Amino acid sequence: MVENAVQGDAEGTPPEGRAPRPDLAEMVMPLLRTLMAAEQPVLDAHGLTMWAYAVLLHLDETPIRTQAALAEAIRADKTRIIAVLDDLENRGLIRRRPDPKDRRARLLSLTTEGLRLRDSVQSAIQQGEEQRLLSQLPDEDRETFLRSLRTLSALAEQEASGTARDTARRPGRA
Repeated sequence: MVENAVQGDAEGTPPEGRAPRPDLAEMVMPLLRTLMAAEQPVLDAHGLTMWAYAVLLHLDETPIRTQAALAEAIRADKTRIIAVLDDLENRGLIRRRPDPKDRRARLLSLTTEGLRLRDSVQSAIQQGEEQRLLSQLPDEDRETFLRSLRTLSALAEQEASGTARDTARRPGRA
């Protein structure tokens, strides 16, 4: 793949019939695999799975999310996330309590220990990202890359949220 992406003439013009750049997924997937592989030892050292870390990243001290809303936010199946929540609660990292407005629903929040662990893990992961990858970019390119990545990420989130709402509105859906 890489050798195909760099072929062309000396000015960088792609060969006849080829797109001027690789597809975004083709460029992002190797980066994503590298980032996930770099995160795994940090998560392992703290006894967290990727799903548990995703939960910690999406919660704070204020109980504002139901389990279903959290599952949707991290794009997890709401029935499969229960075991992750059970583990985090048993470890004293999150609190689940009945919603006073709907006793069937559970409000989720981080405990002080959960907040401390989340921040520690996130700091270690971002430090590794900085050392391995971001430091390879000149400062101005790094800021542009991060700003562009935030923008594209927000657009993807909006699109995913819109898709979820559209699916819920289809006839025959509750």
